[in-house]
Amino acid sequence: MTSQNHSMVMKFTLSGLTEDPVLQKVLFGVFLAIYLITLAGNLCMIVLIRTNSHLQTPMYFFLGHLSFVDICYSSNVTPNMLNNFLSDQKTISYAGCFTQCLLFIALVITEIYLLASMALDRYVAICSPLHYSSRMSRSTCVSLVTVPYVFGFFNGLSQSLLTFHLSFCGSLDINHFYCADPPLIMLACSDTYVKKMAMFAVAGFDISSTLNIIVHRTTAIFKIE
Repeated sequence: MTSQNHSMVMKFTLSGLTEDPVLQKVLFGVFLAIYLITLAGNLCMIVLIRTNSHLQTPMYFFLGHLSFVDICYSSNVTPNMLNNFLSDQKTISYAGCFTQCLLFIALVITEIYLLASMALDRYVAICSPLHYSSRMSRSTCVSLVTVPYVFGFFNGLSQSLLTFHLSFCGSLDINHFYCADPPLIMLACSDTYVKKMAMFAVAGFDISSTLNIIVHRTTAIFKIE
């Protein structure tokens, strides 16, 4: 069987949500409105937190970063999807697909651990109110934000490298509206066992570790007399 190595792939084709021209224009308007509202809401949140002296607390510090991640998350997929709604050629370059896949995974993991950091912040605020300011110092908050970004990026990079190390042959039509691991794996003509195991391992670890933090801290709060 003739195969096409992944290094020879120049672009992928995204199938999108629909092939109906009329529905595409309707969806363009709907998703554009949602995207603009998302950007406006999160940008206003960030500006408000930055400019209001009463909001210079750890909780709002984390919330500002959560808004930033949400902006990046939606901007990673939506602009290209909106462009494809109005374009006859719904393609994405190999480098663009790699970047989109990397950022999607990295930002999802970053957001999960940011939420865990926020849960830890509320735990300290409720369980140790007298020591809250010292335990949630500026350096501690910066560390609790930096670790999710770094961990998320390296997870996204490793997962994306495993995905794009695969060989793609035959059809390069991605059955999705953005580049994601599952539809990309379906296009691979090489062994995907290592990639699938790595994906399940990372997903299982991230979900179990963040849930462990949230559940244990919540349980501790309810035990306070």
